[in-house]
Amino acid sequence: MRRRFRIPFGSPFQLLLLACSFALAAYAGVRLLADDWFGVALWLVGAALLHDLVFLPLYAVADRAVVRGLEAGRRRAWAMYVRVPAALSGLLLLVWFPLISGTVDRRYRSATALSPDGFLARWLLITAVLFAASALLLALRVRRATKRRPSAVH
Repeated sequence: MRRRFRIPFGSPFQLLLLACSFALAAYAGVRLLADDWFGVALWLVGAALLHDLVFLPLYAVADRAVVRGLEAGRRRAWAMYVRVPAALSGLLLLVWFPLISGTVDRRYRSATALSPDGFLARWLLITAVLFAASALLLALRVRRATKRRPSAVH
């Protein structure tokens, strides 16, 4: 019996895209590490350790508290309506933290000729909108579920 060679990735086009992405990542890595390879390696190791030893336990405890708080009312499925906006808000905070904290004000102003003021207020506003939209979506879904349920009392 002759077995046909089969690509485990799917189509040859997917394999080509995967090879191109590895080539692009290798090129970016070479360019990034060319100037200050020790600083970049130190930053990556430090970021991994900070995430694993500090941030992961913090948001695991926060998630557990949300789930336990909702278990008391038998509403465990509602936890996603807290997790998603919290994760998006945290991601935005992580990306924009230097500007929110004000640590790179002078550099930002010299590079863009724009004022760095207002990033904290905008992040707080975006966070409030995310949580409000999540609460509105939850309210709509709860309302739709109660309308579909036939009432026990006539």
